[in-house]
Amino acid sequence: MNTRISVVACGLMALAACSSNPPPPDWPAEAKGSSERATEAWLSGDNRIEAAEFGRARAEVARTGQVALVARLELLRCATRVASLVVEPCAGFDALAQDAAPAEQAYARYLAGTAQAGDAALLPEVHRGLVGNAAPDAALVAIQDPLSQLVAAGVLFRSGRATPGVVATALDTASARGWRRPLLAWLKVQQQRAQAAGDAAAAAALQRRIDLVAPPR
Repeated sequence: MNTRISVVACGLMALAACSSNPPPPDWPAEAKGSSERATEAWLSGDNRIEAAEFGRARAEVARTGQVALVARLELLRCATRVASLVVEPCAGFDALAQDAAPAEQAYARYLAGTAQAGDAALLPEVHRGLVGNAAPDAALVAIQDPLSQLVAAGVLFRSGRATPGVVATALDTASARGWRRPLLAWLKVQQQRAQAAGDAAAAAALQRRIDLVAPPR
């Protein structure tokens, strides 16, 4: 599995694949479907659907009593926030952190922008090359999964390493997927940089894109 995002889905399905007799439990498929719908709803800007679907996914996983799976689900939710440049504690994971495995704890630090060199080996492979990387543009472009790429870009932003190339890559990825929430966030970052550089024309053009993407009030 190539990302922490995919680890959640694969982890939820793994137990159901172990035996064909008796029939597998239904919770892995239910949790996987709800978590995928919650992720898409958040990225599209729909808070209500995201909250409802995440609640269903968490309830399905929580009834197993497996802290590792619930922790991964909470990290998935936090990763969508990082991808959208929402800076807030990963409260759902923090409540489980003392019982989480080292890999989950390392990924939580990565999402917070505080990962150290020793954490790299514990991270999903696609993210390892970004830890401590002073020139991350090429490593970011090499990430094929769109959400993982946006998460990595968000981590770089939180740690003060988002180059113009990082911002442009995040913009292109969010735009191609039609993910309104991260697209608006990254457009605003690019606009702020244009304003800081005194480029009024670029800032105005970006405002027109923001107005186009923003939901009606």
